[in-house]
Amino acid sequence: MTHAPAGARRTPRAIAVCVGIGLLAGLLSGLFGVGGGTVVVPLLVLLLGFDQRLAAGTSLAAIVPTAAVGVVSYGLNDAVAWIPALILAAGAVIGAQIGTWLLPRVSQVALRWAFVGFLAAVIVTLFLVIPSRDAQFELTWISAAAMVLLGLATGTVSGLIGVGGGIIVVPVLMMGFGTSDLVAKGTSLLMMIPAAVSGTFGNLRRHNVDLVSAACIGFAACTTTALGAWLATLVDPLVGNILFAVFLAFIAVQMAIKAIRTPRTG
Repeated sequence: MTHAPAGARRTPRAIAVCVGIGLLAGLLSGLFGVGGGTVVVPLLVLLLGFDQRLAAGTSLAAIVPTAAVGVVSYGLNDAVAWIPALILAAGAVIGAQIGTWLLPRVSQVALRWAFVGFLAAVIVTLFLVIPSRDAQFELTWISAAAMVLLGLATGTVSGLIGVGGGIIVVPVLMMGFGTSDLVAKGTSLLMMIPAAVSGTFGNLRRHNVDLVSAACIGFAACTTTALGAWLATLVDPLVGNILFAVFLAFIAVQMAIKAIRTPRTG
C-alpha cells in the first residue's frame, strides 16, 4: 500500500476527519495520560488511506502539542513527577531514534500485526492495573536506573508505531513503581514530549510525516485534552479502563482485518 496522494489529504473532508480525530485523541490523551497514537494511527489508516509508516510519523508529530497541554492540566493539580519524567525522557529520546531507524525497514504487514499485538497487550494491562489515588512514588537509584530502561523501551515503541509511550509508561509506573494513576498520567505526558520531538525529526528526514494533517490533529486535540484531564479526576478508574479496553478492542479488530487483506508484498 502506498502513501495517499498529498492532494487527497488536503480536501475539506480530509481536514474535517483530521480535526475529528484530534478532538477524540485529545480527550483520550487527557483522560488516560497517553499521546493519542492508539487513536490517530489506526483512524488515519482506516479513514484517510494513510499507510502505516506515514500514519505513525504523523501521529508522533501531533502528540507534541497535545502532550504539552496535558502536562499543564495535570501540573495545575500537582500531578506531575518532574524529575522522574526527565529521567524517563532521557532514555526515550534515544529510543525514539532507534524506532524511527527501524520504521522503514519493517514491512507493512509486520507493522500492522505488531500494532494489533501492542493493542492486545494494552487491553490485558487495563484489566490488570487498577489505579490507586493514594499510592506514593519513591525515587531511588534503582528505580531511576529502571526508569531509564523504561524510557528507552517506550521511546523505541514511540518511533516505531507512532505512540507516545504513555500506554506503556502509565501502567508500569502504577504497577512497578507504586505511583498514583493521576501522577502516572501527568508524568507520562511530560516524558513523551522530548521523545516525540526527537522521533518527529527522525521521521521528517525519512519523509514519514504529513505536517498539515499533524497540525490539524494536534491543535484540535489541544482543545479537548484539558477536558479529558479534568474528567480523569471524576471518572471511576475501573470504569474508565473497561471503556477504553472496549474501544481498543474495536480498533485492534479493524487493524487485524487490514493486515489480513494486505498483500504480503505491500
